[in-house]
Amino acid sequence: MGCAMKKNPGVFYESQIAEHTKGLDRLKKQLALSSGFRVLLFLLLCAGIYSVFGNLKWVALLLVFGVIGFGLLVVRHQKLQYQRDLKKALIALNKTETRVLDRVFFHLPDGANYKNTFHEFSQDIDLFGRGSFYQYINRTALASGADFLAQILTENKIDQIPEKQDAIQELAQMPKWRQHFTAVASLVSTEVSASHVVQWLATYQPFAPSWIYKISLGFTIGSVSLIGAYFTEFVSGYALLGWFLLGLAISGRYLRKINTLSRHTAQIQSTFEQFHKLILEIEQQTFTSEILSARRAQLITSSKSASSTLKQFSKYLDALDQRNNMLVGVLANGFMLRDILISRRIERWIQAHKNEVEAWFQVIAFYDAYNSLGNYASNHPTHTIPVISEDENVLTVHQGGHPLLDPDTMVRNDFKINRREFFIVTGANMAGKSTFLRTVSLHILMANIGLPVCASSVMYNPIKLITSMRTTDSLTDDESYFFSELKRLKFIVEKIETDRYFIILDEILKGTNSTDKAIGSRKFIEKLVGGNSTGIIATHDLSLCEVAKTLPAVKNYFFDARIEDDELYFDYAFKPGICQNMNASFLLKKMNIVD
Repeated sequence: MGCAMKKNPGVFYESQIAEHTKGLDRLKKQLALSSGFRVLLFLLLCAGIYSVFGNLKWVALLLVFGVIGFGLLVVRHQKLQYQRDLKKALIALNKTETRVLDRVFFHLPDGANYKNTFHEFSQDIDLFGRGSFYQYINRTALASGADFLAQILTENKIDQIPEKQDAIQELAQMPKWRQHFTAVASLVSTEVSASHVVQWLATYQPFAPSWIYKISLGFTIGSVSLIGAYFTEFVSGYALLGWFLLGLAISGRYLRKINTLSRHTAQIQSTFEQFHKLILEIEQQTFTSEILSARRAQLITSSKSASSTLKQFSKYLDALDQRNNMLVGVLANGFMLRDILISRRIERWIQAHKNEVEAWFQVIAFYDAYNSLGNYASNHPTHTIPVISEDENVLTVHQGGHPLLDPDTMVRNDFKINRREFFIVTGANMAGKSTFLRTVSLHILMANIGLPVCASSVMYNPIKLITSMRTTDSLTDDESYFFSELKRLKFIVEKIETDRYFIILDEILKGTNSTDKAIGSRKFIEKLVGGNSTGIIATHDLSLCEVAKTLPAVKNYFFDARIEDDELYFDYAFKPGICQNMNASFLLKKMNIVD
């Protein structure tokens, strides 16, 4: 499953759709045959019982073998159904990728629940919500994986970037493994969250007696002996019935607690059945990158792998679930004390492994999230991996663009900023200032988490990101827009006192008059520059550009607009200097809003 994706991702996805569609057709035929075999067995069983009807022993014998045979066919049919569902999931995954390559992704989960007004940058750069970067990149199949991906995008850390790059690039070259893992994860249907499972295991109180192993074995041997004696007519049916009722009485003593345990395990059973398959996928794959190898190592000890341990537990849970089958539940408890024995096995497993489960679940969430990052890198073979440096240059980008824009029509820009430099960017409305700010923000974010960047080349000295671009008022807290903005600026000042940040601002102090805004904005820029900060501010206030005359660290750039033949044109090019052409009056007239 570790083959490299072809140069054109679309060709790979189309080939996978064709391959899995053929496999799905074969499985549908096998399922039809499987259903036919079950009907045939049922008819044969009915015919056999009819032929020996009146002989209780032969009827019972046929029923036992019939139930066993039917059960085996059901298990096989369920395996075929799972393989069919897996093929369907793989087809759906590849169809999703073909649509996303055409930039159709608004139907995917948008992560709006992860929006955080108080975060360093997530509110400002379209990270979450409809049309967001999260919606574009997210391919997680598990809720825990979605949470982990959101955590990666918002953690604002600059450590281990080369190691993160290696991990993402390794997964990028493993499209079949990634898709198979995601398809298996997509079939996970859980009634409760992984965190609820962890909490339940941690607080569980056992009840099954330790002596049940010996008593159950002895009772089972006694039952087999009595049944044999009954069929050979050494004992009467009354003796066998009495023994059976004794077993039911012993089992009944623990019935209430077993029912409670069964109710809880029924909710988590699917989680463990599916999660053991996901862990097995990780264990069976060899990784070479440091981060992926370290995560995989958390699942394997010298004695036993996590997948085999989880599989064992899922078998116990499945066995307890079979008590709901009247034939199994009644007969097995009467003759084997089955429910108490299985409950004891479950409880021993919980005591031995409850502290490991959370770490195993976190590994699954990690791979689910990192698969999205690997998928992004795989889908963008023309993007570049930033070269990490430690010189004065913070960010040097050649032919950079916004990753959500159509690559065939986007205007790419070169950009270079050194440490302790601050750019003031002016420009007409719709000329590209805000898009440029979000492009730079995403470049920094993507570089920090190890993703390739939408550019032809990038040199990067890692730095954390902080922004103020979309301040809103708060009716709940009875705050004005202006006060909310002041709080945001204070938040930025406090942050940069403790760490290095790349600051991106868009039209600050909008909540006051133009004169007060100009004075306040200038003083704020002077404070940031005086603190050796690095960053960009976009503004319509040309007077703010005067700061560059007295502060060498401040440089002016602009986005231009021109009017030709009564039409407005933009080139979206990032240029040194100050914008001279504004377009508000022209647009008001053009749209017949004013004369």
